[in-house]
Amino acid sequence: MTKSNSAQSAAVAAYRALHTSGCFILPNPWDIGTAIYLQHLGFKALATTSAGYAFTRGLPDEVSAIPRDLMLAHIKEIVEATPLPVNADYQNGYGHGPDEVDKNVALCVATGVAGVSIEDNTGKSENPLYDLDLAVNRIRAARRAIDESGTGVILTARCEAWLVGTSNPFEVSLERLAAYSEAGADCLYAPGVTDPKEISAIVKAVSPKPVNVLVFRPDPNLTLARLTDLGVRRISVGSALARVAWGAFVNAAKGMARDGNFEGLVGGATFAELNGLFGSK
Repeated sequence: MTKSNSAQSAAVAAYRALHTSGCFILPNPWDIGTAIYLQHLGFKALATTSAGYAFTRGLPDEVSAIPRDLMLAHIKEIVEATPLPVNADYQNGYGHGPDEVDKNVALCVATGVAGVSIEDNTGKSENPLYDLDLAVNRIRAARRAIDESGTGVILTARCEAWLVGTSNPFEVSLERLAAYSEAGADCLYAPGVTDPKEISAIVKAVSPKPVNVLVFRPDPNLTLARLTDLGVRRISVGSALARVAWGAFVNAAKGMARDGNFEGLVGGATFAELNGLFGSK
């Protein structure tokens, strides 16, 4: 059952309030169980991860590998797993042209999400970023779809310059995020930026709109306290939690397959903890 209009309105209001001051961590579950556990720990909002979900299906993190309706079904199940606000990692909006983005963002909003992220990665090795004019019009289309829904869902615009390996990702991201802000994005995000000076410059360039930073590995420059000082409002971890889980699984499985040992089973969550948590629902 999809979240009711009132439940979605409450989630959107709570999510929007989190962006007004301070800095919060937005962890990324990849299935119902991990969403429930993150709520149990006290997190105030969640975000889906296209990569984390793709890996559960034995698929690569590519738009062409995960059909739109399959992704929408996944987003909906995360939305319905807890009352927390959920931000959807909706990749490129499952369309290249603005009209496609408009239509598909409307479908995503209808799942009950509190936020939706749209990236400017074309998925092509040549010209991996949409031309700037088209990229801006795609954000305008997403904005239009949200406004027409009347939900107030938060629109995050992502510049993928660091992830696709452009030669000057900072300059490209600075220009594009400023343009996406003008086009109606509520929150700006350049996954891959790690230099505090560059993060600070991005924050200033789109102020007063909030900025999301991706933390994908331990880094003394990317702690909650340090990013708060830089003016960052939101921290997500993308597929990192999923990859930590995969890492433990891979190491344990390799030990059994190669050496016949079970050392990798040490450190797992207890049956009692997980069974008790999920049995209390």
